[in-house]
Amino acid sequence: MIVLDFIGRWLYASFAMFWSVLWSLLLGFILSAMVQAYVPKGGLAKTMGRAGLRELSLAAVLGAASSSCSYAAAATAKSVFKRGADFTTSMAFMFASTNLVIELGLILWRLMGWPFVVAEWLGGIVLIGVFALLARVFFTRDVVESGRAHVEEAKPGGHEHDHGEMLAPGATLWQKLRSGEGWRYISHYFQMDWSMLQTDLVLGFVIAGFLAIAIPAGWWQALYIEHAPVVLRTIENALVGPIIAVLSFVCSIGNVPLAAVLWNGGSTFGGVIAFLYADLIVLPLIDIYRRYYGWPLTWRMVGVFYAAMVITGLIVEGAFALLHAVPSPTGGLLMAIEHVGWDYTTFLNVAFIALTAVLVWWGNRTDGHTHSHH
Repeated sequence: MIVLDFIGRWLYASFAMFWSVLWSLLLGFILSAMVQAYVPKGGLAKTMGRAGLRELSLAAVLGAASSSCSYAAAATAKSVFKRGADFTTSMAFMFASTNLVIELGLILWRLMGWPFVVAEWLGGIVLIGVFALLARVFFTRDVVESGRAHVEEAKPGGHEHDHGEMLAPGATLWQKLRSGEGWRYISHYFQMDWSMLQTDLVLGFVIAGFLAIAIPAGWWQALYIEHAPVVLRTIENALVGPIIAVLSFVCSIGNVPLAAVLWNGGSTFGGVIAFLYADLIVLPLIDIYRRYYGWPLTWRMVGVFYAAMVITGLIVEGAFALLHAVPSPTGGLLMAIEHVGWDYTTFLNVAFIALTAVLVWWGNRTDGHTHSHH
C-alpha cells in the first residue's frame, strides 16, 4: 500500500505540473508553427537580424507577449532563429517569454510576495542585457552558423521534405490568417515540433514529479551555505541556485513552489532569483537544445545561460540591498505543488486542447487535397 500510495502521489504531481502549464505549452507550439508557416527563411533578417538595442527590445516585448512555458519558448525561439533572426536576439525572446509574463508574476505574488514579482520582471530585463554582453564574447560566428545549419537539417516527420518550403499563401498577415492552406501548414509544423519533443516532455514532467515527492525540501536547502560571511554566502547561493533548478527538473511556473521552499528555508534573495531564471537549463531542455542546435552550440548556451543567471541574481540582490528593499521570509506560505481544480488554468487548458484538436484534424483531413481546393 505504501508503494502504491507513493506511485499515486508521484503520478498526480507529474500530471499537476503538466496541467499547470499545458495551455501555455500548446500556445507556444502554435506560435512556433505560425512563425514557420508565415515567415520565409531569412524573413526576420531585417527586423531581428542583429543584436542591437532595438532588436533586443523588440524580442523582449514579443517574448513577453507570447507568454510560454520554457519548452514552448525554446521551440518558438528555434523557429525565430531558423527564419533569419540573430541567435542572441532569438535567445532574448526565449528569456522574455518565460520570465516577463503575467501568470508567473501572479503566482510569485501569491506564494512569495510582491518584491519577487518586481525582481523577476526587472531582473528579466537585466538578464537579457547580461546575456547579450556575454554572447558577444562566447558565441562565435562559426559556432552559431553550425547551430543554424543543424536547425536547417532537422526535418522530423518528413512533412517539410514532402511539401518543400511550407509557406502560407498571401501577401499580408490577414490574408495568411484567412488561408486554409496556411492553417494546414501550421498543423504540420505543430505536429512536427510536438513529435520531436514529446518524449522529452513526458520524461521531464515524470522526473520532476518524482523529485517533488521523493526528495525532502530540506535536502535542496542543504546545498546552500547558511552560516558564512555575507559576501561569500551571497555568491555561493547565487551559484547554487541554478544548479538546484537543473537537478530538480522543474520548469517554468512549476519551479515557483520550490523557490518558496528555498526562500523560507534560508536561501538568499539573489539565490532564489537565480534559481527562478534557471528553468531554461533543466536537463530535458538541454537535450532539446542538443536536438535543435547540436552539441557545440548547446554547451556554450548552457555555460553562458548559467553565468548570466548567476550574475543577474547578484545584481538584483545588490540593487535591492542598496534600496533596503530585500524582503524577509514570513513563513506559512503555500508550499503545495500546483493542484488540479476548476480554475482559470483548467478552462484555458480545455479551450486550447479543443483548439489543438481542431488544428490537427484540419491538417490531417486536408493533407491529401490539392492546393487548388483552397
